[in-house]
Amino acid sequence: MTDTSEDWRSLLARWSQEWADAQDGDPQDRDEEPLRTRRLGFPPAPEERIRELEERLGHRLPPSYRTFLAVSDGWRHAGGFVWVLAGTGQARWHEDAAGLSEYFPGELHDDSTPGDELLAGMWGRALQLDVESDAVYVLLDPGDVDEAGEWAVYTWAPWYGDMPRRYGSFRTFMEATYREFHRLRAGAPERGGPVFDNATTRALDASVTAARLDALGGRYERAAEALAEAVAFGRPRATGLHDQLRRLRGETYLVSFRGLAADPVYAAEVVPVLAKEHARMHRDGGLPAHALPGASDAVRAGADEILRQIREGTYRYTAEGPFGRAVEEARELARWGDTDAAWHTLRAALPDWRPLSSEHLAPLGVLADPLLGPLITPDRGRELLATPRAGQPGDTPPPTADLDPPGLAWLADETAGTSRTSYRFVLVEGVAPADLPSRIAAAGEPTDLYAPTTPQSAPMRFRAGDHLPPWADTALAAVGRAGPGWSFAFEARSHWNVAERRFVSPGLAASRDTRTVTVWSGPPRDHRPGFFHLSVAENGEERYGVTARGTTAEHRGPVPESLRLLPDGPDEHGRHERRVLEALATEFGVRLPRFALTRGRLHTLRTRPWNRAPGPGESYVTVRLVPHRP
Repeated sequence: MTDTSEDWRSLLARWSQEWADAQDGDPQDRDEEPLRTRRLGFPPAPEERIRELEERLGHRLPPSYRTFLAVSDGWRHAGGFVWVLAGTGQARWHEDAAGLSEYFPGELHDDSTPGDELLAGMWGRALQLDVESDAVYVLLDPGDVDEAGEWAVYTWAPWYGDMPRRYGSFRTFMEATYREFHRLRAGAPERGGPVFDNATTRALDASVTAARLDALGGRYERAAEALAEAVAFGRPRATGLHDQLRRLRGETYLVSFRGLAADPVYAAEVVPVLAKEHARMHRDGGLPAHALPGASDAVRAGADEILRQIREGTYRYTAEGPFGRAVEEARELARWGDTDAAWHTLRAALPDWRPLSSEHLAPLGVLADPLLGPLITPDRGRELLATPRAGQPGDTPPPTADLDPPGLAWLADETAGTSRTSYRFVLVEGVAPADLPSRIAAAGEPTDLYAPTTPQSAPMRFRAGDHLPPWADTALAAVGRAGPGWSFAFEARSHWNVAERRFVSPGLAASRDTRTVTVWSGPPRDHRPGFFHLSVAENGEERYGVTARGTTAEHRGPVPESLRLLPDGPDEHGRHERRVLEALATEFGVRLPRFALTRGRLHTLRTRPWNRAPGPGESYVTVRLVPHRP
C-alpha cells in the first residue's frame, strides 16, 4: 500500500469517525475531546519538530512514521489496548529497564535464527511509542530495517502469553490496530452494545456475500482472500465461511466454523469435522463447551453421539440427492481399496451438490467419514473447492493426479509407505473380498471380515486370540480388490524371517476351484540376506514357485521366464524384486492399492498360519510380552 500524507488522512479520518459513532455511555476524561471533535489524532507536527526529534534520537525516522507525524502528532485509541500513541514530544528510547531481553528470545545458541538475534537486540535499542496502554509495549526497532527504510514494530504485553508480535512497518502496525478496533466493536451487540454499522462494515459484508458466490463457483482463492480480510475486521459471517475453505485445504489450526457448529441447520455437517479433530488430539472426553457456544441440549447430545461414532470408526457421512448417492457409491469403492475411483465418483457428482443453507460452501462432513475422509488430501480439497457447485457457473478444474501407482512394483520403492519393510500377501482369483474368510481365515475366526480400520490401529484392535496355537504364524491382513476379478489379503511389516522348512502358503488352501498368488518378501537387514518367495497355486496344488535367499534361488515347476529370480549380488535384492513384481502384475493383471494400504481404512481378517505345526521331535519357543506395573 502507498504511504502518502493523503493516504494517512483518509485512514485516520475514517477511523476517527467510526470510533466516535461507536461510542455509548459516559466517556472517560481522555475521550471527551476526541468525542467532541470526532478526531482521534492531534494537530500535525511541523517539519522543524520532526527534525528536532530526529536530531535528539540521532536517527532519521522511518518513512511511514515520519509521514504519519506530519498528519497527526500522535494518536489515541490505537486498537483496544493502546490508549495514547507517542508523537514527537513523547517518543523515547526504550532501554529495556524491565530486562525483557532475558526472556525474549532467551539465551542465544548456535542454532538461533536471524529473527532471534534481531529480537535479542531490539529491547535495548528500540524507540518506545506507547504512552498510555494496558501494559502494552509498542517498540519501533532501528535495527530491523527493510529495503524501503521502514523500521519493524514490535508489540508485547504480559498478558500475551506469547512472543512479541512483529509488524513490518509503522503503517502495517496502524492498519492492524485499525482492524483490531473493528474486531472488538463487531462483537458489541453480543455484549448488549450498539450495532457497529458504517460504510466500512457494509462494504466488508458485501464482499462476504460476493465471496460466497465466488466460492460456490469454484473461484475459491479469490473468495478466501476476501473472507480473510473480512475475518481480520471481525465480520460475523466471515469466519464460518472462511474456515470451510481453510479446512478443505488441509488447515486445522483454530478452525472453529464460528457459530455454525451450534446451529441445528449446519451442525450435522460441521460437528463431525470438529469431533474428528478432537478425537485425534484426545483419547477421551467430549467436545469442549467453547466448540459449541450457545448450542441447544439437542445439538450437544447429537455432538456427543457423533464423537462416539468417530472414535469407534462407525460414523458415516450422508447427503441428499444425486451427490448423496455418489457418496454411497464412493464409500463402497473405498472400502475395498479403490480410492482413486472413489474420488472420481465424488468429483463427478460435485456439480450436483447442494448447500444446506446460505452459510454452507461445500460437502465438509465428508472429511470426517472414516473411509472417504482420507481421500480428501489438500490437493483434492483444492480441486473440490475449484469445482463449481450448487448450480453456480464456472470452469471445471483439471483433475489432480491419481494417488495409486499401477501394478505391484511400488512395494519395492524405498519411499513408499512400506519403506522397504517386509510384506506378504495372497491374491485370489474369482473370489470377492467379502468371501475371503471362507478361503483364507484362520480356524475359529469370524466368518465375516473385521470392520475397516487403519494400518496403524489394526494390530492394537485385533490381537491374536487364545483359540490360535502358539506356534501359528498368522497374518492380520488388510483385504480388498486387486484388479478385475482378483482379491487380496495383505500384511505389511510382517515377520522378517521365513523358515522354508516349515513354510506353508495360505494360497494352497484358498486355491480350490481357482488360482492364487502368494508373495512374501523381506529386504536385507544388518548382515542377514534378503529373501523373496513367489508361488502360484491352482485347485489346491502349487503350479510353480520360486524362493530366493541371498545368493541362492530355488525354482519349482514351469516358472515363466519373466518371473525367474537370479541370485542376489550386493544391493541387488530390490532390483530383482521390482522386476518380478512388474512381471507378476503384467502376467495376471493385478495391482495393490498403495494409498488404501498405507493411509486409508480397509477390512481385515486373520489368515490361516503361514507355517505348519511342529512335527514329531521338533520344538519351538514362544515369547509373550505383557504389561507390568511395579
